[in-house]
Amino acid sequence: MSKLGTLGARLHHGEVGYDFVKNRKIWYGISILITITAIVGLAVRGLHMGIEFQGGAVFTTPKNMSASVAQTETWAEEASGHDAIVQKLGDGSLRIQIAGTDTQQSDQIKEDLSKNLDVSAEKINADLVGPSWGDQIANKAWQGLGIFMVLVVIYLAIAFEWRMALAAFVALIHDITITVGIYALVGFEVTPGTVIGLLTILGYSLYDTVVVFDSLKEQTRDITKQTRWTYAEIANRSINSTLVRSINTTVVALLPVAGLLFIGGGVLGAGMLNDISLSLFVGLAAGAYSSIFIATPLVADLKEAEPQMKALKKRVLAKRAQAAAKGESAESAADEGAYDADEPDDAAPAVVGPRNQPASRGRGRGRPSGKRR
Repeated sequence: MSKLGTLGARLHHGEVGYDFVKNRKIWYGISILITITAIVGLAVRGLHMGIEFQGGAVFTTPKNMSASVAQTETWAEEASGHDAIVQKLGDGSLRIQIAGTDTQQSDQIKEDLSKNLDVSAEKINADLVGPSWGDQIANKAWQGLGIFMVLVVIYLAIAFEWRMALAAFVALIHDITITVGIYALVGFEVTPGTVIGLLTILGYSLYDTVVVFDSLKEQTRDITKQTRWTYAEIANRSINSTLVRSINTTVVALLPVAGLLFIGGGVLGAGMLNDISLSLFVGLAAGAYSSIFIATPLVADLKEAEPQMKALKKRVLAKRAQAAAKGESAESAADEGAYDADEPDDAAPAVVGPRNQPASRGRGRGRPSGKRR
């Protein structure tokens, strides 16, 4: 832990670091590949929408059922004529979901299930969800997501600038696409818990992104008045200075979510935990990745396309080339460039140390008034 803290301090002060911005094409390529895979999975397999979105019936059996999940699924499909999803909950009860059923069908399905499971029909709880209610839930979810995106872009454009708002928006789309694609590939059911998880991960993704943007904004203030660093280099320093903080917050957030996903959902069989924890787990990891490897390098690309940043980069490289011609190290050249922070680039370097003042002729001539006779 002490070594990690020392590394964080060295990263913050710029003593060590990794050039994330320089290798941005690699990260862009990785993200494009993952996004394409997610889109293909979404197009081929599609999303497995829960009954909350398409309507149907949910049957819950008493505790400690001896019937297996596979056998119960077969009985449910035979009784309904539709695909069924059966989950075994932590208390041993079975949760049976059947889409596309109405009240009359659900009563008959309930009777058939009670015979196959050898339990009384009164002990099987049945809940019906109409398709119109599911459509309303889906529309409200899309509206909430759209409003969230618009407000985020407006806020970031005001608090920072439009380039950072655009980069954050791209990172959010990146995170949502990957999370939804993973849902399609894994085959998990999309429920209202999934929507809650998606909205939650957007907040986490923005948190990491805004932390880096705030550091970048502070370090690039009056950037054109110096010739030490280019915008891309300062952006890279901002990433490194907040890297350990981003890793720590992400790991701390992922640990309880992993517990929900692998223990609560996998071991205990809590179905709703699977829906919300998978979206949180994938989204948190994608959000941390996008804030470091996508958002900030994209801001650097957009900023360095500006004429002022192009001119700054040209001056920085020229100064380094001049220093290299004189046999100076790159660090010495960078340190000299720091003296120009409050002066024009063509101004003479500041004088360091005391200066010798020229003596005036015949000053005072020994008289207190300093006047000549």
